[in-house]
Amino acid sequence: MHKGMMLTAAAATALLLTGCEKAEAPAPVEMTEVPVETVPDESADAVDPATAPHRFASLAGRWTGVEGMYVVVTTAAPGKYRLEMQSDLDTKGTYDGADGEHGIRFTRGGEQLTLRRGNGDETGLKHLAGKQDCLVVKDGEGYCRD
Repeated sequence: MHKGMMLTAAAATALLLTGCEKAEAPAPVEMTEVPVETVPDESADAVDPATAPHRFASLAGRWTGVEGMYVVVTTAAPGKYRLEMQSDLDTKGTYDGADGEHGIRFTRGGEQLTLRRGNGDETGLKHLAGKQDCLVVKDGEGYCRD
């Protein structure tokens, strides 16, 4: 019985092959070029700090205080800042800052501080009184734009 099955299978295969020879080959399919959509690389290396989101990016630039005091705010990595400051006659330095709830948080001399928007009256400095576009660190320390 095993031989009979083999003969039947061989005959069926031959019949199929013969039938395939008589069939016409399908018409060739024309290939068209499909545009490929490019997706921007979202890896950490692809982020440009200059264009990355910063909650307080509008504070970037130079702000002037009294008696030669100043702060220069620059954006760094997303949500990070660099603060170059002359905060009193004896203290000049550069500090790393980060987005905070009300402004740019930074540490100076072991003290946690926030550089926030305010006006000249809030600085407590008579030479800045009346100015509207200012940054305040604490009472007696502030910087304004003219």
